Parts: sequence; C-alpha cells; structure tokens
Amino acid sequence: MKMEEGLTMKLLIVGSGGREHAIAQSAAKSPKVDKIYCAPGNAGIGQIAECVPIGAMEFDKLASFAKEQAIDFTIIGMDDPLVGGIVDVFESQGLRVFGPRKNAAILEGSKAFSKDLMKKYHIPTAAYETFDDPAKALAYLETAKMPIVLKADGLALGKGVLICSTLEEAKAGVKEIMEDKKFGSAGNHMVVEEFMTGREVSVLSFVDGKTIKIMSSAQDHKRAQDGDQGLNTGGMGTFSPSPFYTQEVDEFCQKYIYQPTVDAMAAEGRPFTGIIFFGLMLTEEGPKVLEYNARFGDPEAQVVLPRMKNDMIEVMEACVDGRLSEVDLQFEDNAAVCVVLASEGYPVAYEKNFPIRGLERFEAEEGYYCFHAGTAKKDGEIVTNGGRVLGVTAKGADLKEARANAYQATEWVQFDNKYMRHDIGKAIDEA
Repeated sequence: MKMEEGLTMKLLIVGSGGREHAIAQSAAKSPKVDKIYCAPGNAGIGQIAECVPIGAMEFDKLASFAKEQAIDFTIIGMDDPLVGGIVDVFESQGLRVFGPRKNAAILEGSKAFSKDLMKKYHIPTAAYETFDDPAKALAYLETAKMPIVLKADGLALGKGVLICSTLEEAKAGVKEIMEDKKFGSAGNHMVVEEFMTGREVSVLSFVDGKTIKIMSSAQDHKRAQDGDQGLNTGGMGTFSPSPFYTQEVDEFCQKYIYQPTVDAMAAEGRPFTGIIFFGLMLTEEGPKVLEYNARFGDPEAQVVLPRMKNDMIEVMEACVDGRLSEVDLQFEDNAAVCVVLASEGYPVAYEKNFPIRGLERFEAEEGYYCFHAGTAKKDGEIVTNGGRVLGVTAKGADLKEARANAYQATEWVQFDNKYMRHDIGKAIDEA
C-alpha cells in the first residue's frame, strides 16, 4: 500500500552497523519520517531510532513486527538478509520494502553468477575461471600467471578474497577456501581471477529495475594496517569523491558498465531494485568491474549519504515505485573522509566492553559525524562491542580539509584498545 501525500511515515531499518546508522541519520532528516525503528540496531542508532531485539535473519519475526506496528516502509541495510530473500518475504505480505529480491541479490550472493553475467553481456571485468573441484582448481593454477586472485563464491563478510603472489600461495589458498572451508559454505565454489592493477573506486547507485542513478564516488581502505598492509577487513576508512573518478571514467562506465548491468539483470528475469555498489578497477585498458554488492557499502555509506542533497526516503520510494527517472540526484560540492576506530587486534581477536568517552562532542559540531558500528549500551554507558567500533566522518571544502578534520575528530573519542589507520585518504595527495 502506498501512503497518501502529506502523511508522516513509520520506518524500519534492518541491520546493526555503521552503514545502518548512516541510513538512519539520513532518514531522520526526511520531513516524511515520523518514527524510526531499527532491528537489531546498536547504541548509536538507539539515539535516533527505537532499537528492536530481532535479528536481521529472522524474516518472519521482522515481517510480523512491521505489520503489528503498521510500518510504512522498510530499508534492508545488510547483504545476508537480502541474499536470503527477506524482500520476497516482506512483499508477499504486502509490505513496502527497499532492496533487491532474492533472485536479484544473487548479483552479490554469488561471485560466479556475477562473473558469468558480465561475460555474457560483455561488461568489462577480469578474465576468470570458476571451480567446484579443488583438484581442478590446482591443475589450472599450474598453468596460470601469477599474481592471481582467489575468491570464495558466496558471502564472506568482505574477507573471502585472497591475492596470491606465488603458485605455492595460490595452492595454499585453494586449500584454505575449498578444503578447510575458512569462509564456510561460501567456499564450496571458487572463482580464480586474473590480477588487475590500477586505482580502486567504489560507486554506489540507486536502481528501480530499469533506471540507474549514480551517487558520488568513494574509495575504501580494506587492509588493517597503514600502507595497505595486514589482513583484509570490512573497511578501515573511506573518502568521497575519488579524485581518480574523472568525467571520462564516468562516461565510459555509464555506457559500458552501469546501464548494461541493469539491463542484463532485467533480461535475465531478475530486475534489480535497490542499491548496486560497483567496485571498479581503473586499469590501463579502462575501467573494469571487480565486484558488485547489492546494498550500500560500509563504510562508503558514511561518506556518501552525508553529502546527498536529496531526501533519501523520496529517492528510495521512487525506486520501489519505478519512478527513479523523475529524480534529479544531487550531491554537495565538497568532500568527506571517514576513519574507522577499531578494537586493537581486529580482524582476528579483540576485547570488548570498554567504555567510550567523548561522543557528545559530535552533537555540537556541524559537518562532523560519529557512526556507531560495534557499540552497545551497558549500565547506562556506551561500550565497545565489535571489531570496527566507530566511523568518524568529517566534511570539508575539499578532500585535504575533510581528511584533516576527520583525523582531528578521532582525537575527541577515547576508549581502551582504540586502533586506527593513519593514512586514510593519503592517495588524495597523489591525485
């Protein structure tokens, strides 16, 4: 059911991280929104929404809650519920929901599916082979050029990708993914891909099944340590826009990547409604797709959404109603940088439950944001409750100013075992 004009809406957001906090903050700015619920949420989200103790994968409970509370619109933030089919469950019960159906979320849910789609529809990407037999993968590697990239087919929290410099490393990687099942069932199938070099750029987009509108570009930093050293993480910081995403790159991607992807999904009988995240590599031969995600990136949402001029809810409703072509998507002519404050030891082992101090400073400062990722409320205090704890974001007239502001703001917040990278956005200096 569609809401009558002028009525305020009740909103439900599904998820619990920094991305969902950024979504909640943007939603709270909409004059359409009267009340926000978040399931399960976190301590920061709890300051602008009512957190509900229902897990993101409890689809029936979530749909029942939405009906009981007369929720007008639900936004699915996370990949797991989307790939699992939460949108289908909500739609089957007559609920308005933003996100791709299960048959479209496979764009992120299976690397093999997305690679095959790109090959079929001539969308530029790295050369690849897929395997479900480790012995065949090992035999293929004997003749392959190094370095090479191994990817677990399914969802692996952004960590199921191994870059192997030598044949020995690659063989060990096959064992790790396919035999030891380090990433669980995500490793039942594996993609072996040529190693591409160039600048990485993330581009988020709104899609309504046929029309695509591109948001501002961003760049993530995945490695745990300065200088892109250490293990892969869910993201240690990001900046927007990317100075490497030029008008020429944009024109190429619009023509050969963005619209062709939307058209390909529609042609396959899998029309995509929601967010498509394009992970791009700017190679010497031109931009190529590294990966697709079927939702906002985290932490990319924390630098892109604060710069969006539009009412986010209006844009999302236009996607659900197939009216995205009517929307003029606009972003501020500035920049934003997000530095993730993590727990020492992330992404392997770390302690929790340390009190966090200094959060109130962000409420008083314009253009500064502190998005909660892994936090909880305990005995009236906000405490650490995850590997990535907070995303400290600041805006500035340009990237250098935004970067200086973000690092200054990281000093406002204190907790035991606080850890961060000190080179987020350093690539700006090379642009």
